[in-house]
Amino acid sequence: MKRNWLEKCKKVEELASQYKRHPLSSAYLPKLFRVWQPSSVWRLFPRQDPAFQFAKTCKEDVHVFALETVLDEMERRLYLVTTYTEFWYYYIKHPESLAHCYEVIPADTVCKLYFDLEFYKPANPGADGREMVAFVIEFFSRKLEECFGVKSSAECVLNLDSSTEEKFSRHLIFVLANAAFKDNIHVGNFIKTALKPLFPVSECTVPSIKDNTAAESACPAIQNVFEKDRGLSSLLVHDRKGGKQLFIDLGVYTKNRNFRLYRSSKLGKNVVFELAEDNKFCGKPPKHVSAEENIFLCSLISNVRFTDSLRILTCGSPESGKNESARLSPGGTIISGSMKGYRVSPYPEIDYFILSILTREGFRGGIRQWNYFFVEELLVYDTIDYRWCENIGRAHKSNNVMLLVDLKREVWYQKCYDPVCRAQDFKSDSYPLPPEVCLPFILKEEDEEFFLTMDENGNIRESKPNVLLAEGQRTGGSVVPSLEENLQTCDRDWENDIDDACIAEAAEDAELADVAAHSLVDWSLQRSDIPDELLLEALNEQETPVDT
Repeated sequence: MKRNWLEKCKKVEELASQYKRHPLSSAYLPKLFRVWQPSSVWRLFPRQDPAFQFAKTCKEDVHVFALETVLDEMERRLYLVTTYTEFWYYYIKHPESLAHCYEVIPADTVCKLYFDLEFYKPANPGADGREMVAFVIEFFSRKLEECFGVKSSAECVLNLDSSTEEKFSRHLIFVLANAAFKDNIHVGNFIKTALKPLFPVSECTVPSIKDNTAAESACPAIQNVFEKDRGLSSLLVHDRKGGKQLFIDLGVYTKNRNFRLYRSSKLGKNVVFELAEDNKFCGKPPKHVSAEENIFLCSLISNVRFTDSLRILTCGSPESGKNESARLSPGGTIISGSMKGYRVSPYPEIDYFILSILTREGFRGGIRQWNYFFVEELLVYDTIDYRWCENIGRAHKSNNVMLLVDLKREVWYQKCYDPVCRAQDFKSDSYPLPPEVCLPFILKEEDEEFFLTMDENGNIRESKPNVLLAEGQRTGGSVVPSLEENLQTCDRDWENDIDDACIAEAAEDAELADVAAHSLVDWSLQRSDIPDELLLEALNEQETPVDT
């Protein structure tokens, strides 16, 4: 027995020596030895809606990016679903392949305060862009504190520059430590409300402003504002035709807005967004994150994670002058509030499930408001008239609770506003969502006549769907391409379809094949459970001539 064991050890050492001389294909290296490599989710879609549908069904923290490219001699905008980590990995490794990319800011998603600033230089020879940017930062930092009690400064604002000789162009992103807006519609409402004194009372559009005198005479209140904040007049610039327009582009606060990324340029141009010379942002990178990657992550508008201390800022439409939240009644209808059409969350089926919890066993609770964090696929419901707390086993006397739905794990749980529960960092047990409100049931992918593939050089082409691939298959954390519009990772199909267990199995098969090539008798030393009679019979058959 001891002799057999020594022989097996010797054989293993011989095999190890052979593999050093003839290693496995390098294609397996990222999975075997580079555990820091990013996830393998990397899929392209020709349309935005299927990209979002796919992203919502992924267990990974994936996001949707738009990229401009030329496909079949036509300019196209495609939509890429991947993780922040993987996107950045290839973004800096192959900048020529991903040179024209945009973040897609998901609708109804908690996001940062952001600005797109620009003016045409030849029409504004006296304009000082730097001073105007400094004023925007100072003015809106002051408005944040006046309206919400949130402190901000130039050190909290990422200042990106993409200016040319002809056009002044900046992006400002407010990276606030403890606050974010409910969605980019509320961001737009906040900015429009702050700038409303610049517009005639009956107007909310800038083109109606001809000059400062006309603007002031249109409404007496404007003159008071100009006296209080005379710097506001610097935000009015001339367009190419000599008319008046705002330095701040108010058109970037729409649903699923595409916002150009740090280090990206527009298709056909090579001017990218870089840190401005007057940038004062000083965010410290987290551990294992480079300074450059940290700038990229901070520049992402929807990259906001949920914490108990995070304040969600809301601002109603400047037309209504109200800051109201929607509330669902026990019967499932809206009781009060107006949010410009956003009366329910992106998942109304889940809204009504949560409502059923708030109205069970005689409770008469309702949903005061909801907030959606796309990064974590997390829905947070603030309740009203519902105070039951699992931590104390009864209802709180005054504090309502919050219910959270983790869409990735398909569970819900409860947290508290009560100071004692918050001090204990209490979180209830997690409970499964009913199957009928889970995303795989709600979302139905559509079949497409083609899918998209990208090689490692960024070349994209349309391909016929592979009928052998089962639609929507998933194996563990990897994604198997389906019949719908699809993309394979940059020539890395094996990463999509093969996990570590498969690689280990392949290595074992290779080892067995190598041993068999030397001798069946040697192989029997490793597989001693094969009867000797069977081995001898196999050897005899091998030595017997075969007619051909």
